[in-house]
Amino acid sequence: MASINTSSLRKHHGYGNTTLALMLQVKCVLVDPASSANIIRSRVVEQLSLQDQILPTAQMVNGFNMASETIKGKIMLPVNVAGTIQETKFHMIEGDMRYNALLERPWIYNMRAVPSMFHQILKFPTPEGVKTVYGE
Repeated sequence: MASINTSSLRKHHGYGNTTLALMLQVKCVLVDPASSANIIRSRVVEQLSLQDQILPTAQMVNGFNMASETIKGKIMLPVNVAGTIQETKFHMIEGDMRYNALLERPWIYNMRAVPSMFHQILKFPTPEGVKTVYGE
């Protein structure tokens, strides 16, 4: 069981009512438990030279950036967080957004993770015990 208490926190002057953003190899990744699809910017896929792994799709994402956005394709990527790797399906968009990728409910559920926007941490169980990742 992952629990969050003050002894597990780093000093963070801004914790409170902000989003939880984690810095991964793809920098500026937002963990958002309120949404239902993992999103990645097409520019990031191009920078990683992974265009050959894109699967075509004809779908729309509704409500993203307060508008509908056409999905340019889907891609499966390994997401490594603190040594735990989860194959994750991302919907690729060209739209402008503050983060390079969004990890949503499917990823959080599969990781059995507990995100805390208030504490700016993400906790999840591993065979070695509970891992904690701190937001930036």
